[in-house]
Amino acid sequence: MSRKIVFLLPLLVVVVLLVFFAVGLRMDPRNLPSALLDRPLPAFTLAGLPDRPQPLTGPDQLTGEVALVNFFGSWCVACVQEHPMLNRIQAEDVAPLHGIAFKDEPAATTRFLARHGDPYDRVGYDTTNRIAIEFGVTGAPETFVIDKAGVIRHKHVGPITEDVWANTLRPLIEDLQKP
Repeated sequence: MSRKIVFLLPLLVVVVLLVFFAVGLRMDPRNLPSALLDRPLPAFTLAGLPDRPQPLTGPDQLTGEVALVNFFGSWCVACVQEHPMLNRIQAEDVAPLHGIAFKDEPAATTRFLARHGDPYDRVGYDTTNRIAIEFGVTGAPETFVIDKAGVIRHKHVGPITEDVWANTLRPLIEDLQKP
């Protein structure tokens, strides 16, 4: 009897691994949970860039209206891909768009915005990456939707595409803007 169990054990391990792999393959890697969802923004003050000295503070400047906060870097290939969409979002004037540059040098961020356009109402420079860690940012770009009370309502990982904007972010923002 024990020999049968010894022969069945490897088969059982393989079946369990196949179940885990099957479940994992069906998951969307962009749908990362955030511990901050439905919680108030962490308090922070970020210095502005040399050519844009206004600081970005939270939750002070991020309450009273629905806003987007986009983490980006000049080194980020996906951020270059996303940038035309951010320029369009800014032109549509649906909600304020704030940027947080992280893992970057201020001069490189300034050159990036000069080259690709500056869609941000304010840009904060996260010199220590502490704010990115507090937001739970795992890479760039990542975008957060903040409600009128300064509560994080959505986290989007990866570039914002037309589909994401039209079918997820814009409808959510419009819903949150209702009285």
